[in-house]
Amino acid sequence: MNSKAVPANCFVALVELVNYLVLIVCVLVAVAFVTLLERKILGYIQIRKGPNKVGYMGIMQPFSDAVKLFTKEQTFPVLSNFLAYYLSPVFSLFMSLLVWVVMPYELGLISFNMSILFFFCCLSMGVYSVMIAGWASNCKYSLLGSLRAVAQTISYEVSLAIILLSFVVLVGGFSLDLFSKYQEFNWFFFLSLPLSLIWFASCLAETNRTPFDFAEGESELVSGFNTEYSSGGFALIFMAEYASILFMSVLFVIIFLGSSPCSTLFYFKSMMIAFTFVWVRGTLPRLRYDKLMYLAWKSFLPVSINYLVFFVGFKALCFSIG
Repeated sequence: MNSKAVPANCFVALVELVNYLVLIVCVLVAVAFVTLLERKILGYIQIRKGPNKVGYMGIMQPFSDAVKLFTKEQTFPVLSNFLAYYLSPVFSLFMSLLVWVVMPYELGLISFNMSILFFFCCLSMGVYSVMIAGWASNCKYSLLGSLRAVAQTISYEVSLAIILLSFVVLVGGFSLDLFSKYQEFNWFFFLSLPLSLIWFASCLAETNRTPFDFAEGESELVSGFNTEYSSGGFALIFMAEYASILFMSVLFVIIFLGSSPCSTLFYFKSMMIAFTFVWVRGTLPRLRYDKLMYLAWKSFLPVSINYLVFFVGFKALCFSIG
């Protein structure tokens, strides 16, 4: 091996690490302001004021909440499985931040050809943090919430995988870079409107948002899988949820609205999708649990499979003509 190649490789790895750390800081700052945005929007929807005391128009409220949460006393149930209980919020936030490496940035950040497969690996691992958090708390409400989360994950992730597989067949690769190239003249949103709506509804379920927030149903589970968490542990779960919302919004824009992260319009579209997440929360009530199961297996899955068959046939026809 060339001796000059080793320092060069180390330098490249160091630059990538610094880039990723900068990306994490940007994501965490965005999470802080998305929470403020949500509270303001819900305030307007419910005809009341949002947070408006800390800083100008409440702009420092998220940082005030973060300081309050992380400086409170850390408590844990006596009968809990302490190590699993303590580490599951950390693992949850870690998975929510790790998945951001698949973003197709052109400024030297990490991006690779199998990004869609990596996204599915992170998506599947995310449910373990909820399951372990509910089980390790040794509380019946937390356990019920985690069991609900596992069951609903199995239901809608099948449709999510099939929808993404349809577009993988269409663009001919597993890299997210390909989506912006194929959508220069026409968005996939118009090409497959039902799939985009199914994807958005599944993203609501994936991030445990209304009307699919069964894992943390306050009305029947007293906050669900995170019932026994307070201070820092709750803050980490909270940050992981909002980081996932931001990521799903960005991914929706890349897949269906055809923008590259190097354009200003990309961030405007992402915030509009994040706004829609909040808008749905302020508008719709929580569904019944069996209704989600019916929706996932009897409605979403058949439509997703039909579109997959259609895209495979369309691609085969293009190859035969070409």
